Amino acid sequence: MDEARVAQWLADYVEAWRSYDPEAIGRLFAEDALYRYHPWDEPKPSHVRGRDAIVARWLDEQDSPDSWTAEYRPSLVHDDRAVAVGSSRYLAADGSVESEYYNVFFLTFDDEGRCREFAEVYMKRPDTPSAA
Repeated sequence: MDEARVAQWLADYVEAWRSYDPEAIGRLFAEDALYRYHPWDEPKPSHVRGRDAIVARWLDEQDSPDSWTAEYRPSLVHDDRAVAVGSSRYLAADGSVESEYYNVFFLTFDDEGRCREFAEVYMKRPDTPSAA
């Protein structure tokens, strides 16, 4: 992987989140991928294993496409591993920011550019209210 390929993967990730197209989500992840929402937890409901399970989890927990914005960029890329940083903002009906989160993604890719391991760490910006 190189920085351009990781940047494209991140753009595809945001587009898949916005569309909730099962095929677009599935194209992001390897067949046996591990997706960890809270990497410090033991494997349990915050860990999802396998492409089909990841797609199902995304489809089960949908955000309205106009209720958020997100921007992520590669910070470090080495061989098949990458660290990405960015932010996610959840919006009020008037478009103002209700809450903002800073994100760090730890990514491992297969030879075809699909994510094999995804771990997300995020922190709410202190001066924004909690997401609804």
